[in-house]
Amino acid sequence: MTTLYKSDAGRRAIEERYRARLDAWPVPREELRVPTAAGETFVLASGPAEAPPLVLLHGSGANTGAWRGDVTDWSAHYRVYAVDLPGEPGFSAPTRLDLSTDATASWLDEVLDRLGLDTVALVGMSLGGWTALDFVLRRSGRVTSLVLLCPGGLGKHRYGWLVKALGLRLLGRHSVRDAARVGLGLGPEDAAAEEILDEVELTFTHFSPRPGRLPRFRPEQLQEIDIPVLTIVGENDALFDSTRTAEIARGGFTRGEVRLLPGAGHALLGQTVPVREFLQDNG
Repeated sequence: MTTLYKSDAGRRAIEERYRARLDAWPVPREELRVPTAAGETFVLASGPAEAPPLVLLHGSGANTGAWRGDVTDWSAHYRVYAVDLPGEPGFSAPTRLDLSTDATASWLDEVLDRLGLDTVALVGMSLGGWTALDFVLRRSGRVTSLVLLCPGGLGKHRYGWLVKALGLRLLGRHSVRDAARVGLGLGPEDAAAEEILDEVELTFTHFSPRPGRLPRFRPEQLQEIDIPVLTIVGENDALFDSTRTAEIARGGFTRGEVRLLPGAGHALLGQTVPVREFLQDNG
């Protein structure tokens, strides 16, 4: 048992669900195990080998399965590398890197080097968005275009959703699923909501998420970035202050585009085509 999981049985349950998702991957795939100083990194590669490379970084408490709704479209145009972040409930090493140092950028540097990738387009969500932005700031020459989906590190963390979830618990109506529904902003009108909640409920019943807050980037740091950047946030994001995230992105990125989605929460659904079109327009 590693410290990431509350029990061996819980770890096995999460890994079995993940394996089932990979076995049902909607396009042909290669499973790659990439050695790094932080331990082995799991990468799922799809799409033509000769196509431009696109690297995907998922959020906290997730794995590459987060991209299964996007990969059919994106892998028709790109060689897609979906990377399991270390220290999260995927197949990468359980190492939790120090986010206040160069460690995360050095890890991703190693992954790209081992994959034989010089420069890439990069898409990150939530914690993966933080990781992507940190990498661009530290390794500016390696990224050609950047997409940030509900990224951490710009607007403040929000805790209102947690207060509401705890209130439900005190009333005897709280569950992991209730908290996830509130935190992600998923309503009954969202077609994919129940499937997403199934996975989140299983994961956070057995998995211990990274504690603490993500380091925040200074607005002036963003002005150093001279590549196209698309930032997409949900108006009702319960985890981060999305209004402030949008303001910082608009005022910081010199070649940035910002989309604040009305009514959307932290789980941004239906962004497959807008992301691909942005990448193609700025490739």
